[in-house]
Amino acid sequence: MKKIIFLLLAFLAFANVDAQILDPAKWTTKIERKSENTYLLTFDGTIEKDWHLYSQFTPDGGPLALEVVFKNSKGNFSLIGKATESKTRTAYNDIFEVNETFFEKKAQIQQLVKVTNAALTKIEVALNYQVCKEVCINQEKKFTFNIPAAPALNDGNDDVKAVANTIEEQSIATTTDNAIAAVDSLQPSLGGGDVYTVSDANVVTEGNNTNNAPRSMWSIFFLAFLGGLAALMTPCVFPMIPMTVSFFTKQSKNKAKGISNAIIYGVAIIVIYVMLGFVVTWVFGADALNALSTNVWFNLIFFILLVVFAASFLGAFEIMLPNSWANKVDSQADRGGIIGILFMALALAIVSFSCTGPIVGTLLVEAASNGGIAPIVGMLGFSSALALPFMLFAMFPGWLNSLPKSGGWLNTVKVFLGLLELALAFKFLSNADLVLQLHLLEREVFIAIWIAIFGTLALYLFGKITLPHDSPLPHISVGRLMMGLIVLTFTVYLIPGLWGAPLKVISAFPPPMEYSESPFGIGNSGNVAVNAVLPEGAKSGPHGIVVFDDYDKGLAYAKEVNKPIMLDFTGFACVNCRKMEINVWSVPSVLQLLKNDVVLISLYVDDKRELPKSEQFVSEKTGAEIETIGDKWTDFMISTYKTNTQPLYVLTDLEGNSLNTSQPTISYVNASEYEAWLKEGISKFK
Repeated sequence: MKKIIFLLLAFLAFANVDAQILDPAKWTTKIERKSENTYLLTFDGTIEKDWHLYSQFTPDGGPLALEVVFKNSKGNFSLIGKATESKTRTAYNDIFEVNETFFEKKAQIQQLVKVTNAALTKIEVALNYQVCKEVCINQEKKFTFNIPAAPALNDGNDDVKAVANTIEEQSIATTTDNAIAAVDSLQPSLGGGDVYTVSDANVVTEGNNTNNAPRSMWSIFFLAFLGGLAALMTPCVFPMIPMTVSFFTKQSKNKAKGISNAIIYGVAIIVIYVMLGFVVTWVFGADALNALSTNVWFNLIFFILLVVFAASFLGAFEIMLPNSWANKVDSQADRGGIIGILFMALALAIVSFSCTGPIVGTLLVEAASNGGIAPIVGMLGFSSALALPFMLFAMFPGWLNSLPKSGGWLNTVKVFLGLLELALAFKFLSNADLVLQLHLLEREVFIAIWIAIFGTLALYLFGKITLPHDSPLPHISVGRLMMGLIVLTFTVYLIPGLWGAPLKVISAFPPPMEYSESPFGIGNSGNVAVNAVLPEGAKSGPHGIVVFDDYDKGLAYAKEVNKPIMLDFTGFACVNCRKMEINVWSVPSVLQLLKNDVVLISLYVDDKRELPKSEQFVSEKTGAEIETIGDKWTDFMISTYKTNTQPLYVLTDLEGNSLNTSQPTISYVNASEYEAWLKEGISKFK
């Protein structure tokens, strides 16, 4: 009887194995006629609880952004603008170090098209997107919009009538993990063990909704506030403080009036800069700023802008607005009253532009990478710091006596800021290089550039280097000496990065460890695995593990050394894959097994490189067109292991048979469970 029950359970598990093919996002579509040849295509998505579907505007280097691909547009129709989206969320991902944008529960995508071929009867569209929870899934859904006949839509007027559209979907899965819920319910032994619960950076639940995004905006405000304080210390702004405060105190009838005028002046400064942030956001759009900041060409433009700003601060030239602007505004400042004070604040913004412009430009660039209202928040922080001294010194004029006198130290501040601008510029050049994968600015080169820049800054602060606008320096002050020592310490800290040190203090700036001439630093010190000659087709992977990304080459090597194969179905944009590599593979006992007892083959299901035409095919399992390397490994995963989630790990023998009979695959688990699973499979092979 027990045997019969067991066989029945096994049959049911096998029969329901396709339940592992997860599909957390369901879509409906409609087409609306807007004019004689213009139509609005709408995709309405319902997303399962706790899953996130990533927006078109999620930046490069993070999860995969949604793509709307039109299959038959050539000669038939054209797109009017970019596809628009319904409300999204933005949260910081500490694994990819980007602000990712995503949908929760509901998603709507709309695209206007203009039909140019009167004989066209249908529009074919594909949505390519990624959804994540504890695991990630890459999907391609195909839709056909049937263009309705004009009389049925118009009835003699321009009223828009929605036409239900039959959805033709075809799912192509390309990702990993969570798997075997149906089988687990029938065979509890398959799903045993504690789930590895490292906080998922790309899952922001309702419970912490109020924490992540505001913290990001607060950090923008704080950094911008520091930028405003730095602007105060420049030759264009600092001398204006006593002059302006003295004007208000002397011209006002009493002290209270002088204080109120100074407060109005400070508020006016804030309004002017916040309006600048508002204009930038309004002109480009919140989502556009986010998208532009991750674009290759805009990263290159930002790089050039920051280099120009840095050269200006270093004394090569001055960036100034036309003098006629300052003269016109200054003439209006004499009108008196609130209007006159407003024009005085505007005059300060224009006259001081040669010093504040580079800082404001840099802050707007940085804020743009966050999207949303970040430019407005950034300008609020900057202007608050700029306006605060004018208000405080007006309230307490006696403090003016404690201000240091203007002098050569103000130019030192400009040079200091200029070299910081120059260092920051290479972050944007690095972004462009990473996207294009040119390997021109790899980690070692980036760190070497920063060592040179901050080493130069240290020498400048110690008085060993002078620039054209510097005053004679018979000696350096104690403050300058202390700052020089701090910069020198930071420079020395950077040097071990050339030999593979992680440099956690600046981890968000240089390229990742694997994007380098030598993933473990110059000389590969302390890494035996990398020092050894790599097998043909292999590369050094995480923690020095020898890894193949081609199944056939990995299989050939496994047969040569007679070791079992560990298939790692992963993705470039899979955050939990990176977490497993960082937190589980790094455990010494697990790392030794991966280095010494298995042949690791990592198959990237989001690899967009196109297969040769001779190797492209239509999947027997899904009916999908297999055109890319990622499609190939996705179809392999679905056809062989009946799941579409990542990360997914499988231990096989040299004939491709699973070694772990009780739990053939494993996914996002803790280190102890992962190690036990590895040992079981390896022992079966031996």
